[in-house]
Amino acid sequence: MGEEKLQALLQESLAVATKTEAIKPSDLNRVIVDTTVQPKNVMFPTDARLLNRAREILVRLAKRQGLALRQSYARVGKFALIRHQRYAHAKQFKRANRALKTLRTYLGRVIRDIARKIEGNASLRENAVLGESVLLRMLALARRVLEQKQHQRGPKVYSLHAPEVECIGKGKAHRPYEFGVKVSVATTLAHAKGGQFVAHVRALPGNPYDGHTLKTVIPDMEALIGNTIERILTDKGYRGHNAPPDYKFRVFTSGQKRRVTPSIKRELRRRSAVEPVIGHLKSEHRMGRNYLWHRAGDATNAVLAAAGYNFRRLTRWLSLLLFEILARLSLQLRLIPA
Repeated sequence: MGEEKLQALLQESLAVATKTEAIKPSDLNRVIVDTTVQPKNVMFPTDARLLNRAREILVRLAKRQGLALRQSYARVGKFALIRHQRYAHAKQFKRANRALKTLRTYLGRVIRDIARKIEGNASLRENAVLGESVLLRMLALARRVLEQKQHQRGPKVYSLHAPEVECIGKGKAHRPYEFGVKVSVATTLAHAKGGQFVAHVRALPGNPYDGHTLKTVIPDMEALIGNTIERILTDKGYRGHNAPPDYKFRVFTSGQKRRVTPSIKRELRRRSAVEPVIGHLKSEHRMGRNYLWHRAGDATNAVLAAAGYNFRRLTRWLSLLLFEILARLSLQLRLIPA
């Protein structure tokens, strides 16, 4: 369906919440915005594992295409990976680096062997022109894995089945780096009768700076909720933001001193209310690990998680209303004389 069509689910959940008085329309005018990481369903990337896995996939695809390779390095490649893991665990890094160099050599030999075979294969060249060959796409990805360095700038390959994965560091001691995509989450500032609802969510590929996301998030949020946003509360990661000119003085960050009135100061204490919402999205609504493919899957999973969270809040609110109605009916029946 795509992200744009699925946004209608999130919009409908907010509309139902307004109609059932779970939230007031004015509650959507003031929001809290924060970013989190939506991890992808990938293993923790290491150079040795990526090199060995790329070689295995290339050998399998070459056999499927009927290419007879000089050597597959299946046995010695497996032993080289085991040696690297054992040496790295024992902190014998010189020996581990030698095993890593061996794995890199094996992958380079397989890449060059397949490239020579493809040059003499007319059907594979035609597929290359049409862009339909899985082997050629994997060959280009394996070259990126072979050539990338530890401290290079620009995008790197962290997973072969999901090359769009990014390495994002949020400064957390227990999890310094996460591999997935950055997601912006906005919730209502006021604690409404129905609870804390998600007003907007959006995947942000490219690992942008938090403050530079407001330029796209604010117009998208207003189009979704149908209200003009009066105030946005953020954490210190949004300092130096690039919000649209009309909203430049409507964004307040934690620790800000200028233009902070007593009422805004009280509201800033509510900024951390977005954190448990993000926790519920990850633990109960599948944002903690994304199994959908490509960047479209990242965006789709984030919107579906937010919609599921809102509908769970609505079912909770409607069940409370039902219990209250039943309690009042039973009380009236007791008061009716026999």
